[in-house]
Amino acid sequence: MEAFSGYHEFDAVGLADLVARKEVHPTELLAAAAARLAAVNPVVNAVVWDRVEVATSEARDGVRPGSFAGVPILIKDLVVEQGVPVTFGSVFFRAYVGDVTSEFRHRIDEAGFIDLGRTNTPEFGLLPTTEPTLHGPTRNPWDLSRSAGGSSGGAAAAVASGIVPLAQASDGGGSIRIPASATGLFGLKPSRGRNPRSPGSPVDYLSSEHAVTRTVRDSAAFLDAVHGPVPGDRYWAPPPSAAFAAAVDRDPPQLTIAFSVHDFRGDRVHPDCEAAVRETVGVLEELGHNVVEASPAVDGATMAEAFVEVWAALAANAFGLVLDGATQRFPAVRRLRRLAGDQATMRIIARMDKRSSGLPAFEPFTFELADRSSRRSQADLMSAEAALQTIAHRIGAFLTHHDLLLTPVLGSPPVPLGHFDQSLPWEELIERIYRYVAFTPLGNFAGLPAMSVPLHWTADDLPVGSHFLGRFGAEETLLSLAGQLEQARPWKDRRPPIFA
Repeated sequence: MEAFSGYHEFDAVGLADLVARKEVHPTELLAAAAARLAAVNPVVNAVVWDRVEVATSEARDGVRPGSFAGVPILIKDLVVEQGVPVTFGSVFFRAYVGDVTSEFRHRIDEAGFIDLGRTNTPEFGLLPTTEPTLHGPTRNPWDLSRSAGGSSGGAAAAVASGIVPLAQASDGGGSIRIPASATGLFGLKPSRGRNPRSPGSPVDYLSSEHAVTRTVRDSAAFLDAVHGPVPGDRYWAPPPSAAFAAAVDRDPPQLTIAFSVHDFRGDRVHPDCEAAVRETVGVLEELGHNVVEASPAVDGATMAEAFVEVWAALAANAFGLVLDGATQRFPAVRRLRRLAGDQATMRIIARMDKRSSGLPAFEPFTFELADRSSRRSQADLMSAEAALQTIAHRIGAFLTHHDLLLTPVLGSPPVPLGHFDQSLPWEELIERIYRYVAFTPLGNFAGLPAMSVPLHWTADDLPVGSHFLGRFGAEETLLSLAGQLEQARPWKDRRPPIFA
């Protein structure tokens, strides 16, 4: 099986076009991806398990027709698929096999992609770095001592290091945009309801499924392939006026763009992140846009506290699913829950699991989040959600006067591995998380589309993304602007030191 030598020169749209014109066979693309996987994955640890042999057989037998027919893709290790192992980055789920396939996963298949394997993620996707106990840390191809971000850190490292041109990713608090910024990629988080969440947790209204990509057109074409609700989805976004891919090739009208270099608590970001925003402001003005320094009136401390409350409830919900499954398998657990309570039962189950694996069943941050949630009332959660909704209304009002809000993606350039040490006191760890990801959660709880655009590199050659937040349903505006910025300041051919 001969590998396609020009693999690294094309994005996913370009590779699909070569396959469609029969200039390249899908087996050649799989061979190229497999060779790159073997070369760089031992260094960056982006892929936690691969299915190269099965994928090669699928490519040989004939790929499903679709807009990305024959193009290799990697799937995040949070996506459930029937008959396929998924660990959620958790020691406890190290042998779990999915019993249902999500609609989003089906659409990836229908687009003609060939699944190459699963990418690393922090436990349950909860942290902004990818360093799970189960699989070990994913390293940033730009600097192996630094984090590739999270929770789609494995996906981003795989794309940045040249294994695949795009990888599936998801974003519940910045998990597409954070690693995109950290690894020099384009990362779009769609509007709530743009892409299907079936089946999905009814309590998780924060997360959106999409991808990390090297080019804007790949992100837009991927969105064309997968978007649209299914009957029963809780949310939906208005359909686009035309194909999303068409938006990339047309310049947007003159936009009014607000920008800020302070987070919502008033703290100034790292100088490199401020420099990235100000550099982006200059490019926007060169392109004819109206840029003003302004920020919505948001109580950052209230926002941070309320978001953690909701985040903790998601961790508690995950534990609830664990307990429900354990109760079905082990009738004695039902009595234990009645006598000891859910949290005590979880700790007992975790100790039992540790004896068989030799590793902690759950990580300290996950347990602490769930434990905090268990000590709160339903009224506390409703109050937190109400606080976030109040902020969402303020953002919505702000965006009636401005087309977009530009901020840093992160509070600093990519942090060293170990920066989010889970043995730190809770308040110190939460403070580190907040200062790093103060901007991205806003798009999640407000349901707004947002993107990280790689326009700046530090003096140490570390990527720093610029973050744009748009109006609900305004992916076309974001993609048009991103395409314009990509033409003005191309980044596709900028390669990290670790690149296959």
